Amino acid sequence: VQLVESGGGLVQTGGSLRLSCVASGFTFDNHVIGWFRRAPGKEREGVACISTRDGTNYDPSVKGRFTMSSDNAKNIMYLQMNSLKPEDTAVYYCAAGERCYGSWWAYRYLQVWGQGTLVNVSS
Repeated sequence: VQLVESGGGLVQTGGSLRLSCVASGFTFDNHVIGWFRRAPGKEREGVACISTRDGTNYDPSVKGRFTMSSDNAKNIMYLQMNSLKPEDTAVYYCAAGERCYGSWWAYRYLQVWGQGTLVNVSS
C-alpha cells in the first residue's frame, strides 16, 4: 500500500503548479483522500479532502485558489494550485483516511500517506 506524490518545485508568486499522487496496493473507493502540508517551523495542516459522504472541503487559506480532483479509475489524485503565495511554501503530502472534516489530517484518522513533495514559492 503506497502513495507517491510528484509535481512539486520552485515557482514565483502568482504562479501555478499541479501536484499528482498515484496510489498502489489499494483503490480510492470507500476512502477519504486528501492533501495536507507542513510548512517550515509550523504544524501540519489540511489543505483539501474529498469524501463521498462529506463532499470536498478546502482550508479557507486555499479556497478559490486550489482545486482537488481525482481519477478513481486510475487511482490518481491531483491538487491544482493557482495564484500561489510565499505562505504556500511547504512539503505537500497526499493521504487516504476515514474522514473529511475536523482535523482529518491527524495521523489517527489516516490509513496511508506519501513521502511528500516540496513546493517552494518565491516572493
